[in-house]
Amino acid sequence: MAIDNDRLNTFLGRAVGDLGAAISATLMLVGDRLGLYRALAASPATPADLAQRTHTHERYIREWLANQAAGGYVTYDADSGRYSLDDAQALCLASPDSPVDLAGAYYIVEAAFHALERTTENFRTGQGMEWGEHHACLFHGTERFFRAGYHAHLLTEWLPALDGAVEKLGHGARVADVGCGHGASTLLMARAFPHSQFVGYDYHADSVRTANERASAAGIRNARFEVADAVGYDEEDLDLVTFFDCLHDMGDPIGAARHAYQALKPDGHCLLVEPFAGDHVQDNLNPVGRVYYGASSQICVPVSLARHGPALGAQAGQARLQQVMAEGGFRRFRRAAETPFNLVLEARP
Repeated sequence: MAIDNDRLNTFLGRAVGDLGAAISATLMLVGDRLGLYRALAASPATPADLAQRTHTHERYIREWLANQAAGGYVTYDADSGRYSLDDAQALCLASPDSPVDLAGAYYIVEAAFHALERTTENFRTGQGMEWGEHHACLFHGTERFFRAGYHAHLLTEWLPALDGAVEKLGHGARVADVGCGHGASTLLMARAFPHSQFVGYDYHADSVRTANERASAAGIRNARFEVADAVGYDEEDLDLVTFFDCLHDMGDPIGAARHAYQALKPDGHCLLVEPFAGDHVQDNLNPVGRVYYGASSQICVPVSLARHGPALGAQAGQARLQQVMAEGGFRRFRRAAETPFNLVLEARP
């Protein structure tokens, strides 16, 4: 068989790059957990310096730094023997509350490896896997990955894009945040709009407990969290219902849309934030789509199939989501905003 050597070398180059990224994923977690990135962001360091600052072993740190420099995640100065983070690297790796917290996403990767045996079996059988059956690192990683976008865009772009919603929130609105997880989106809104009342719902009890603990620790009194699924909460006459990066996971997304429709006031808003996707597979064959298809096949689709759902997947696309909301009763639907990682959609009665 004749081989096109140029094509072969191009593919091998890409594959070796992916292999390097894969074997380095756990080292990203090591850097985050041990504070190595944060220490480097404070000032450049030799391996010995960094080991001393972080109370770690110099021989391991030397290897870790070389790995990170080879991948372009830290910067090496051969003349001084010191490693450092430039401003962009520090923002992505050493700032958990930044709008581009890259390190947090690797906890999702860790969760995927914890679930590998189950994922393999799911591929064979078509069975699902409930959200709560995953390792706890998934819940932490999901919050950190999406929280970055919420901090960057929710208050300044997404809510203002909803016609009249910010004015209602300022005067005092009633809001349900469905599928709230650890409550990052709920608490961000509650802190910004103290005259409004917020309730976060999630069917995962451990996440709800964490959310309530965080609200209490932050002294936020206009937000509470309850265990309920997307078709089981009791709130009515709401001004705003939000779904942040969760509708595509659900076993009954049409039922969730219908329940939100029934809970809203006639002039209410439904904010639907979903992973960015086009409506066709070919639209999503890019680096962002690759990340989302990877998470979808191992996390999102199994959660929906565990409840005999339609398994919309993380790359459902706007047209499919509009169909879901219309079947739930919403008559108006539009794309209100977008980012490279998010579709921000508004549905109204």
